[in-house]
Amino acid sequence: MAGFLKIVDQHGRRIPMRAASYQGHFEGATFGRRFGNWGLSSAGPDASMFNSLGTLRARSRELVRNEPLITGGLDTLVAYIVGSGINPRWELEDAEIKRSLQQLWADWTMEADHDGVADFYGLQSLATRCMVESGEVLIRFIPQKPGTMPVPLKIQVLEPDHLDEAYNTQAPNGNEIRMGIEFSPEGRRVAYHMYREHPGESYLSSTPGEKIRVPASEVLHIYRPLRPGQKRGRPWLSSVIAIIRELNQYLDAEQVRKKAAAMFGGFITAPAGEVDNIPSVFGQDSTDTTDDMGAQIMALEPGTFPALPPGMDVKFSEPADVGNSYAPFVKHQERRIARGFGGLTYEKLSGDLSDSNYTSLRSGDKTFQRQCLQIINHVVVYQMCAPVLRYWLNTAVLSRAINLPGFRENRQKYYRVKWCHEGFPMTDPLKDGQAEDNAIKAGRKSRSESVAERGRDVEAVDSEIASDQDRADGLGLKFDTDVRNASK
Repeated sequence: MAGFLKIVDQHGRRIPMRAASYQGHFEGATFGRRFGNWGLSSAGPDASMFNSLGTLRARSRELVRNEPLITGGLDTLVAYIVGSGINPRWELEDAEIKRSLQQLWADWTMEADHDGVADFYGLQSLATRCMVESGEVLIRFIPQKPGTMPVPLKIQVLEPDHLDEAYNTQAPNGNEIRMGIEFSPEGRRVAYHMYREHPGESYLSSTPGEKIRVPASEVLHIYRPLRPGQKRGRPWLSSVIAIIRELNQYLDAEQVRKKAAAMFGGFITAPAGEVDNIPSVFGQDSTDTTDDMGAQIMALEPGTFPALPPGMDVKFSEPADVGNSYAPFVKHQERRIARGFGGLTYEKLSGDLSDSNYTSLRSGDKTFQRQCLQIINHVVVYQMCAPVLRYWLNTAVLSRAINLPGFRENRQKYYRVKWCHEGFPMTDPLKDGQAEDNAIKAGRKSRSESVAERGRDVEAVDSEIASDQDRADGLGLKFDTDVRNASK
């Protein structure tokens, strides 16, 4: 038959159409009424964001500005990832050089911000916040005049809008520019083509739309890579923007409905033609009790007992409740949002602890903390903290802010630091503290590891303890907290 398609196997035998449509396929790869053309895009990591990145950023920022649930969730994520700061602890045998480096670093962090609004740890929070909200963040190194600060270096945090994702061309030197980033023939980043001023504030700028080429060695591009080869970062809210929008519209509609229903106290009925002026029955002037459409309205004072004429009746408004499914539905949607928003738990996103207990809170906290540790170590430390420290050390040595023996021959020795996070709050400090003590006593954990998890340096802690003990001994004081008096 003309136009008839016959499908055969390797032996030339005809395969029935129904069998052919399923043979060799996963159910999730089939077509039909259940799937249709759903999920067929094979776009690469950059192509999938090329036309969407600007819109995703704008909508993500809109939710952060106007949706309290998202604002609070973003604050929680930043608090857990950065806390009060992720600080370096040098692993050097020379105690004097180590102390000098720690002090020089501490002095510099107070003056690190090019805009002068935060210290270095505040910039960590700002950069992380921008990364979550906008998907990525840029940091630019700005060398200073020697002698003007402890180490002549400032850093500037920039929003990703400075990097035009629609800028795709070939540079005069033959390098490819993709989404604002210039790559060498080997695929290495060599420069960033950035707007001199934020494109969203071009009306305030004297050079709107002007781009500058900044070497990649002077820029940090921080984002969470989710696909191999991904050049730009997408907002963390990307997968739940539609859900949040729909939920907000539902909540707004429900709130307006309840508000409108609450405005009607009741309704007065009377036989047609028997009462022309209902407000007068209640002792009110009819000229003051009509709305813009001429309908009679009135307000009663507490304790009013009017005598109604025969046939007149008052029916109070009894608006329908939202029903038993309202709260479960909203909670379910908020749980979906929490899972798609950086792995937050429902409790941390909503602040609702009404259905929580110690076991569920601890289980959720542990999972969330492990996800935060991934971001801390693989993104914030690797992409921001470590490169800043290396650039800072190079600048410190070149400017003679510090003398590090053998630095040029063995830089890795001085680059080798341990980045300490202040640690996560304990769900139950008593139980968690006892478990920590038992792990140290059993040899499963060292004091150094335990102290580092709280964001401290064990040498500094030991020095403080020794100082406290010496001072107490000199004054003839004894405390139960003195570890020398602890029972064995």
